[in-house]
Amino acid sequence: MDLGLLGIFVTVALAHFLALLSPGPDFVLVVKSAIKNNGKNAVGIALGIASANAVYIGLCLVGMGAILAASVPVMIALKVIGGLFLMYLAVQAFRARKSAYDSLEVDDPYASMSNKTAFYKEFFVGFMSGILNPKNLLFYLSLFTVVLTNEVGFVFKLTLAVWMTAVVFFWDVAIIFFLSKRKVRSQFTKVAYYVDKVTGAILGVIGFNIVKSALVRQ
Repeated sequence: MDLGLLGIFVTVALAHFLALLSPGPDFVLVVKSAIKNNGKNAVGIALGIASANAVYIGLCLVGMGAILAASVPVMIALKVIGGLFLMYLAVQAFRARKSAYDSLEVDDPYASMSNKTAFYKEFFVGFMSGILNPKNLLFYLSLFTVVLTNEVGFVFKLTLAVWMTAVVFFWDVAIIFFLSKRKVRSQFTKVAYYVDKVTGAILGVIGFNIVKSALVRQ
């Protein structure tokens, strides 16, 4: 890899990582999942979020990202559906009773099929959150404008795509397992009910603002 490509890689990778440090809907969902599930099941939400990011990265690689971003109806639909989905998650958080948070200790890793169901459910929530967030598409499209040139080979673009997908996944997994530590988790479980309500409120506000911004501009 020559210095020019190395510079591009470092620039894009750094911008991508700094964006991960900014808490958004995905971060809130990861925290919610980490305090309500064992580490193994909570990884499902990290995998779902990373998979959604991979879809948008792939679309940008093949040039579909620019087409989708230029389609006003598609972007409006994504915003409305995504906002409503976040509002739905907020409603679910507010409907949960305090008694449901009384047993948030790490589950037995050898528990029955309910663990697998929880894992796939978390994956679905993570994937839907990522795929219904149009900001993800626009963010990756803006990053890939740096490398979507004839001078940059496909192998380099693919390497960058794999790197960014892996970073999203392992960053979320790191958060999950940090919150899964017994000492950290024991402190979180004491306030899990209130944390869930606060994160639910945040998701609701974000979702409402997304829907409002999509409709007001019409």
